[in-house]
Amino acid sequence: MNKPQDNRRRSYWLKTLHEWHWVSSALCLIGMLLFAVTGFTLNHAGQIEAKPQVVSQQATLPDTLLTTLKAVPPPPKDRGPLPAALQEWARTQWAVDAQGREAEWSADEIYVSLPRPGGDAWLRVNLADGEAEYERTDRGWISYLNDLHKGRNTGAAWSWFIDIFAAACLVFTVTGLFILKMHAGNRPFTWPMVGMGLVIPVVLALLFIH
Repeated sequence: MNKPQDNRRRSYWLKTLHEWHWVSSALCLIGMLLFAVTGFTLNHAGQIEAKPQVVSQQATLPDTLLTTLKAVPPPPKDRGPLPAALQEWARTQWAVDAQGREAEWSADEIYVSLPRPGGDAWLRVNLADGEAEYERTDRGWISYLNDLHKGRNTGAAWSWFIDIFAAACLVFTVTGLFILKMHAGNRPFTWPMVGMGLVIPVVLALLFIH
């Protein structure tokens, strides 16, 4: 056995693992803080009171816009995107971004749900008289962060972030496991501690989750 060569190989792999470990941990740091805090707030959602703030606004569509909407044929299955003219009016009137949102159409009404992290909103237009109503509910920053944790109504960009974050966490934990393995010979409590991390949740799940 060539011990110097084995030592060099071990040193190389240990250095490589440490590099991957610290880079992935740096990428995960803020995200892990966010998910740890929101894991606590979600687990105690019943004890953390939220005071939703609801804002309702009314307006009347211009006659030309109302005429345009009445001329638009209902979409298939009475569901489809808002006409561009109505999107622009809602953006100008209430700073509402309804682009890409699917609306529900009926003979006398257009309704679009506008859910978002930490709250909800909706827009309704009466096609008979042009009366429009917009309501927005804000449940606070804790609810906002909780929805980020769950990926609720957060859009494609945040969904991609969660996937990339999960992959970085996987790299972080796997490299950490290999680093533990390489140091385990000098740290006798390594594997008992790792085993506790597995045994404790399994025992709790078997005994207390029904």
